[in-house]
Amino acid sequence: MQLYNTLSAEERSVMIDEAGKQRLTLSFYAYAQIQNPVQFRNELFIAWNPLGVLGRIYVAHEGINAQLSLPADHFYEFKDTIEAYSFMKGIRLNIAVEQDDHSFLKLTIKVRDKIVADGLNDATFDVMNRGIHLGANDFNKMLEDPNTIVVDMRNHYESEIGHFRDAITPDVDTFRESLPIIDEQLKDHKEDKNLLMYCTGGIRCEKASAYFKHKGFQNVYQLEGGIIEYTRQVKEQNLESKFIGKNFVFDHRLGERITDDVVSKCHQCGTPCDNHTNCANEGCHLLFIQCDNCKAVMENCCSTECLDIIHLPLEEQLSLRRGVKNGNKIFKKGKSDALKFKTSTDSHHTDTVVVQAKAPKVTRKKSYLGKGTHFFPKASIGQFQIESGIIAVGDKILISGPTTGEQEMTVTEMFVNDTTAQTATVGDNCTFLIPFRIRLSDKLYKIIE
Repeated sequence: MQLYNTLSAEERSVMIDEAGKQRLTLSFYAYAQIQNPVQFRNELFIAWNPLGVLGRIYVAHEGINAQLSLPADHFYEFKDTIEAYSFMKGIRLNIAVEQDDHSFLKLTIKVRDKIVADGLNDATFDVMNRGIHLGANDFNKMLEDPNTIVVDMRNHYESEIGHFRDAITPDVDTFRESLPIIDEQLKDHKEDKNLLMYCTGGIRCEKASAYFKHKGFQNVYQLEGGIIEYTRQVKEQNLESKFIGKNFVFDHRLGERITDDVVSKCHQCGTPCDNHTNCANEGCHLLFIQCDNCKAVMENCCSTECLDIIHLPLEEQLSLRRGVKNGNKIFKKGKSDALKFKTSTDSHHTDTVVVQAKAPKVTRKKSYLGKGTHFFPKASIGQFQIESGIIAVGDKILISGPTTGEQEMTVTEMFVNDTTAQTATVGDNCTFLIPFRIRLSDKLYKIIE
């Protein structure tokens, strides 16, 4: 009986493309008493794997926290699997604002001590004594109250690209860091102010609101369903969105557009930008904001040091990553001396400066050529099957995909069906050198001048 994912992300990406089905990205959570989390975890995997569910799910004695995607035509079958458990009957499913068939490429269900790493001792306070839930309309009204203090319960790299106007946005790396900071920052307003909180999908506020009530805050409120549900209600009820910018999400998209406001800047050149990327150096993998120009010049790297490393032979790159000390450098979130325009603010409060500008868009006329057909472990080779048109040496091309983004280059030489050639046409396998790693979900286009 299969209880774990057995396919690579690249293999799964091909299967998604070949299936040609629309997928839904969604999230949900539930606090409940689960006696045997391991058994619960295995039951979920057995039920979800045949349905094509992919995602990152945490289960614990205290409940479940899930972010996932599934084929849209299996939605009601999936809903039946979760409503088989009494504590998930009628549960709210937060459907993503923007959909991407490749948002998740593996099904990972992990048993954890907690479904959110909050660092709290739940035995010391009543976790069920939560704040008052507000829908979008009531949340907007309370924002207008001069006695309201609105607090972002997310991390710095999340709030940096989008937030509610005038919100306190703690400069923290983890949720657990923000709790004592907010308690100290607002200690003089526990009785005279409304404490209004929000997060991505609502789960962090569930525990935080109970914690702050325990700490003596008298008027505690939270955004029901978080930013995702707020956006749905804003659209449904034709309300003003007081959340501006992007909502950071923990999948391959790294963000979904809520409004056209760009409230952050490229960490390398300072131009208005809110697109996150991971450094192409696998030994760094820093999450940071990078504009298209810097992406092209720096080849998806955060520093010249990393740029040099990605051009080393693969074995040398692997040797640089060996060891616990080096391994601990991986997956940092937007804080590095190499990022000239990443400003670290006061750790207790962020006075957010909003840049009311739209991200610069460069439009290109393009024609579809084909799709990626082979994944190479090193960043230097791309192979595509030509499905339409003709590609030739000297053509300007665009390689586009959910992880790769949009990369432009000029073909200087290529192999067609393993032989050096000047042109390739429908049915040919075309291989050429590229300065980055392609994915099987990538598409190839010719740029038409």
